Formats: sequence, structure tokens, C-alpha cells
Amino acid sequence: MNRTLLSQTNGPATAMPLILFNKPFNVLCQFTPQEGRQSLADYLTTPNIYPAGRLDADSEGLILLTDDGRLQHSIAHPDHKEAKTYLVQVEGDIDGAALARLQAPLDLGDFTTRPCRAVRIAEPDWLWPREPPIRVRAGKPTSWVAITLQEGKNRQVRRMTAAVGFPTLRLVRSSIGPFSLATNPLLPGESAAVAATGLKKV
Repeated sequence: MNRTLLSQTNGPATAMPLILFNKPFNVLCQFTPQEGRQSLADYLTTPNIYPAGRLDADSEGLILLTDDGRLQHSIAHPDHKEAKTYLVQVEGDIDGAALARLQAPLDLGDFTTRPCRAVRIAEPDWLWPREPPIRVRAGKPTSWVAITLQEGKNRQVRRMTAAVGFPTLRLVRSSIGPFSLATNPLLPGESAAVAATGLKKV
């Protein structure tokens, strides 16, 4: 079931150029239906909107959608990518050496990452439980990292944490540019219409 929240800006949601959506786990980041899978169409009914960028089905969190092609291009443009922050639960007790490797350029074989920000954090107390829950191995600790990227290659964050020896168990995108789930609290499946202020311009 979709649940659209009204923002604090003026005018009806349909008149606003940007929609924030908290994508649930295992939902495809597309409107085209696929048998046996949920997609954005199961949650969003606003016509002619498209996601500005992607988020893997097995990842959760914030995506931006718009019916403005120029704005969509601006958000996803490779030379003007908005910073994105991911909250990542990894297997193991991540240490300073691994965090330093994450922040430095990291050779993933087919490409080398740009420098980024990676800090260990406590498990966010505002984070919703995932359905289904992650699988945790008995006796194996987990830890949380906040990673902020200026790029976004296919499954990049998962590949980065695996490369430094800490496989990703859960991945939640918490912010894109000036928009975050901290300042726009949305539960999985909820959306909000906002003004597209503060975004970079092509």
C-alpha cells in the first residue's frame, strides 16, 4: 500500500517537482512490472515520474523521483552527482585500518573508487526493522558504517566493504544531496513531495 505524505511547502503535492520515496527492501527501482516482484508502481501513483538514479532491489532507503527530465538529468549527471550517504551494516567488527582503506581510492578490479568518507557509527536508533531480517551468523559480530560517496557505480558500496574484508549485510541510503531521511522521516513505502531547492545544477 502506498502512503504519500504532504510536505511543508506550499501547494498540492502534484505541483511539486520532486518526490522523496523510502524504497523498501526487495522492491525493484523501476515502474515496469516484473512477475513475482514488487516495483515502484506498487507504491507510487503520481503519473509520469521517474527515478533520478537507481537503488538495488536488496538495498533500502531514499530515492528521488521527478517528472522534470532536466532535473532528473541534473541529479544523475556524472559530473554533478549529488553526495549520497549509505548506512551499512557489515559482518565483523570493522576497524580503523578497514575504514582508512574505504576512504582512500580502492581498486575494485574494473575501476578504482574516488576518495570518500567512511566512519563507524552506532546502530541508528531511528532505523526501522528490515523485513525479512538479515541473516546473522552465530557468534559473529556486526558493526555499522556511514559511507558518503560522490559517485555511484553498480553495487559499489557492497563491493567496497567486501574488498576490505567486511561483507555488507544491510544497506540503507539515508541521504541524497540536501535531502535525508533524518530531516524528512519516512517509513518504508512512504513518500513526500518537496521543492527541489539546494540541488546542484548542470
